[in-house]
Amino acid sequence: MFPWFAVGHMTPYLHLANELAERGFKITFLLPNKAQQQLQLFNRHPDSITFHSLTIPSVEGLPPGAETASDIPLDKTYYLSVAMDRTRDQVDKVINATNPILVIYDLAHWVPEITKPLGIKTICHNVLSAASIAIVLVPARNVSKERPITEAELANPPTGYPSSTLILRGHESRSLLFVSHPFGEGITFYERISTALKQCDAISIRTCREFEGNLCDYIGSQYDKPVFLTGPVLPETDQTPLEDRWAKWLAGFEPGSVVFCAFGSQYTLNKKQFQELCLGFESTGLPFLVALKPPTGAPTVEEAFPEGFEERVKGRGVVWGGWVQQVSILNHPSVGCFVNHCGFGSMWESLMSDCQIVLVPHLGDQILNTRLLADELKVGVEVEREESGWFSKEDLCKSIKSVMDKDSEVGCLVKKNHTKWREFLGNPGFMSGYIDKFVQNIQELVK
Repeated sequence: MFPWFAVGHMTPYLHLANELAERGFKITFLLPNKAQQQLQLFNRHPDSITFHSLTIPSVEGLPPGAETASDIPLDKTYYLSVAMDRTRDQVDKVINATNPILVIYDLAHWVPEITKPLGIKTICHNVLSAASIAIVLVPARNVSKERPITEAELANPPTGYPSSTLILRGHESRSLLFVSHPFGEGITFYERISTALKQCDAISIRTCREFEGNLCDYIGSQYDKPVFLTGPVLPETDQTPLEDRWAKWLAGFEPGSVVFCAFGSQYTLNKKQFQELCLGFESTGLPFLVALKPPTGAPTVEEAFPEGFEERVKGRGVVWGGWVQQVSILNHPSVGCFVNHCGFGSMWESLMSDCQIVLVPHLGDQILNTRLLADELKVGVEVEREESGWFSKEDLCKSIKSVMDKDSEVGCLVKKNHTKWREFLGNPGFMSGYIDKFVQNIQELVK
C-alpha cells in the first residue's frame, strides 16, 4: 500500500489495511518516517502490517523536515508531490524485494510502470468521494496542460454526469481550478489522477453504493475499468481513551450541549476569518471546543484571538491549536454538535456519530461532500457564505442554533434523517460486508 503523504489519505489506507490483515493478508505499508510514528498506534495487526519508512528527499521549496501535507501550507503541496515522485527508486526496490500480488496506491501515477513488467496487479484506491472524481477528473473533461479547465466548465457537469444535485454552484467552481495547476514536475493534478486511474487494473473508492452508486458506475464507464467499493472503512470503536484534559473538561457540561469544531489537518483560516469564527461560537451562548491550526501569520491560536475573547468565554469555550482525538470527542456524551469542513473522513465520522452536523466546506471535494449530506441526505446544515467564501459570525451562529435548539424544525428534521442513516450504516455486517466483497474482488483480480 502506498498512499499520498497526507493524514487524510494514510489513515483510511491503514483502516483498510487493518481489515485486510484481519482476513489473512500480509501488507507492506509505505509511508514517511514521521507518519509511521503517528500511525503506529492505529496498526491493529503489527504482525501482518509492516511499516516501511521512505526517506523523503530534500526539494527546493519544501521546508526542511516536512514529510506530510500537515507539515506545510496548501500552497507548498506542489513541492511535496515532487518529493513523493523522487521516492520512486525506493518504492521500486521495495516492490521488487517483496514481490506482492497487488499494489494499492492513489497519487503515485507511476506505480503501474513498475508493476506491469513484473506481472503485479494494481488498484488505484480513492479516499475522496465518487462525486469529486466524477465531476472533474473523468476523461469527458478532456483537460490538458494546453487546455486547462475553466470556472465556467466546472460549473457545468461533464457529459453523462448522472446527478443534478451533486454539482458546484457558480463561484464554488473556483476551488477546483487547481486541477489544472502543476502537481509535480511536468504534470498537472488532473493529469496525475487521470493517469493513475487509466493505468491501474481496477479502481476502488471509499464509499458505498447506497450513497454514490450511480456516480461509481459513471466513473467505471468513463475509465472502462471495474470499480470496487470498500464502504466507509471506519474502526468499529476508538480503542484509545480520551485524554484526561478533554475528558475532565467535557464532563463538566450537560449531555449533548457542547459544540465541537475541527477543520482537518491541512486547511488554515486567515486571521480575520478565524476571529469571526471565534466570535460566532461565542455568540451561540453554548459551550464549545474548537480545534484548529493557528491562522495564517499567527504562531499560536491565542495570539490571534479577538480582543477580550478569552476572558469572555472562560469556563465555557476552548480554542485549541493542536491535534485532538476527533472520534473520541465525537463519542463523548457531552458533545451534541460537530462543525466541520466535510472532508471525506470527517463526513463519515460525523454520520457515524450521534451529533448534529454543521458544515463549513473550504475546498472543492468538501463542497461536493456537503451537497451529499445537506442537500441529498438532509442530515446536516451548511453555513451560508458570500461569493468570496467568507462566512459571518451571525451565519455561523444561526446554523449552529438551528440544529441545537430543541424546538427547531430544521434541527428535528436533520436529526431524524441522521439517525436513520447512522442506524443503517451501523447495522451488523454492513461495513464488514463491503470489505468481504472487496476481498472477493481482489481475489478475482489477481487470479
